[in-house]
Amino acid sequence: MKICCVECGDSIHTQRWVNYFAKKGDEVHLICWEVLPGYDDSIHIHLLTKLAPRIWRISQYLSFLLWLFQVRWLIRKIRPDIVEGHFVTVYGFLAACSGFHPLIIVAWGSDILIAPKQNPLWKFIAKYALGKADLVVCRSPMLKEEISKLGVDPSKIKIILIGVDTDEFHPLSRDAKLRENLGIAASQPVVISTRSLYPVYNVETLVKAIPLILKEIPEAKFIIAGRGEEQSYLENLAQELGISSDVRFIGWVSHDRLPEYLALADVYVSTSLSDGTSNSLLEAMACEIAPVVTDLPANRGWVTDSENGFIVAVADTRALAERIIYLIKDKELRKRFGKISREIIKDKAEYHKEMEKREKIYQELIRSTRG
Repeated sequence: MKICCVECGDSIHTQRWVNYFAKKGDEVHLICWEVLPGYDDSIHIHLLTKLAPRIWRISQYLSFLLWLFQVRWLIRKIRPDIVEGHFVTVYGFLAACSGFHPLIIVAWGSDILIAPKQNPLWKFIAKYALGKADLVVCRSPMLKEEISKLGVDPSKIKIILIGVDTDEFHPLSRDAKLRENLGIAASQPVVISTRSLYPVYNVETLVKAIPLILKEIPEAKFIIAGRGEEQSYLENLAQELGISSDVRFIGWVSHDRLPEYLALADVYVSTSLSDGTSNSLLEAMACEIAPVVTDLPANRGWVTDSENGFIVAVADTRALAERIIYLIKDKELRKRFGKISREIIKDKAEYHKEMEKREKIYQELIRSTRG
């Protein structure tokens, strides 16, 4: 197959998707405006032009207009068998405007759950992109329901997860050297967040909960992995709260090293305001880390309160702190939650099984279009 993906090149999820097909021998083209290191050497990467941001907002709009023409021209030049556009209101819209078929549009979460509800323009863009798709892919039944509300026939919507490679993400012995490098003693309990540092992930709530946790468990340490526009704000907030010495802001962690950091943790936390199926959560579950997550429909599909983790109300700092304290104090409960969680991932979210579903859909769509 010759596959053209129009999507976010600086996402590890994109990298895992396209590398899978490249390693199987398919010809893969990626259209994006920036990339992470680690893409397979055989992938053809086409970078979109970014205009100099003299006036940031105007530059952003002009760049987007330019990309409409660039994406259309590149797809015509590549002449793929199939085009896949990710994140409905950005790359999905760009792919839809190319006029190419067969076209798969992939919804990520906030492009359906937040943007169209905040602004009529985003709703129009989402409906346009989804309406042009031959097939829409999403990560949860809740997202499927929301997409159908935007006028898409449910029969055209397929649920396929990003998935977790449980051979890579599995329980590991704690790396004493890594703990030492982070200034965390072997006896100190660790809480970890691996969400990006953007407003939608609301890591602020975790930071505000830390003083409450330290009152009960003063030896606890916190690892906040990820990057984003709120990093400086969160670091300053930690300083204002007097907890800087207890928090490790470690920035972006490469996907292959993430299991090492998860292995240090006793509790995983996601404080997101909105979510599709969170792969960060699934990765932690695969590593048998007991989760505490916000009460969102997508999270309830993976965490059953008091059965394999805890669910707390969105932005409820005190409830979050109480559940983290409870888990830190109860080692046997953490172990039970972790083991149940890993079995759920092995059964329902194995990476290779999900990628095989995607591959089958590609092939069926190409055949139906040619036939």
